Amino acid sequence: MKIICSIILTIAALAGCSKKQADTIPMTSNDTSTSVVADTMTYLALGDSYTIGEAVANTEAYPQQLVRLVNHQGLAFAYPPKVIATTGWTTDNLINAIAQSGLEGKTYDMVTLLIGVNDQYQNLTQDNYRIKFKQVLETAIAFAGENKSHVFVLSIPDWGVTPFAGGNDAQIGPVIDQFNAINKSISTDEGVNYLDITGISRQAATEPDLIALDGLHPSGKMYALWVDQLAPKVISQFSKH
Repeated sequence: MKIICSIILTIAALAGCSKKQADTIPMTSNDTSTSVVADTMTYLALGDSYTIGEAVANTEAYPQQLVRLVNHQGLAFAYPPKVIATTGWTTDNLINAIAQSGLEGKTYDMVTLLIGVNDQYQNLTQDNYRIKFKQVLETAIAFAGENKSHVFVLSIPDWGVTPFAGGNDAQIGPVIDQFNAINKSISTDEGVNYLDITGISRQAATEPDLIALDGLHPSGKMYALWVDQLAPKVISQFSKH
């Protein structure tokens, strides 16, 4: 029985039996930041648990941290950002959710995309990921009004270094690299911005405070490290106008 329970818990953690969802992430009671309400730019974040911020407060997820930081440095994005993400989503799930979101034809000033860890975790083929990632990236570009300089793709973090992986980093890491080679190649071909945060995620092997209490997902501290790298790219693109 203990073995069966362990297997169920393992599947639930990444596949999201009880999924944390957000078509729009609401402000939470512990958010003391100031909302931007007038003459603001819009931001759409697409992804999975790494975008919604599984196991941390909504305000600690990277899209929210990104908006607060770039706004503090002179930009004016609406807060909170629009988010389409759910724990456990594969690239196929994200595509289907976008199709059902009612957002067809809408555009945003900025779009971020981070997707693929569950394709790897669920042993979906890399060929399928290559096809579906290109499809969802093209959709992201359309959401950005075809302005590719306002689309930002983030690489897949390496969950192999987390306690949840049970020391299987030597098997998981190389496969994550293969999936990232796909999303980086497609992003480069499409001419969008690309940020490799996989190296940051691997710092968790020796810095346990970079992992949330669930032993799998990034902590708010790790998300802040991502944002420290992403914010200058965003500011650079939007300062050109």
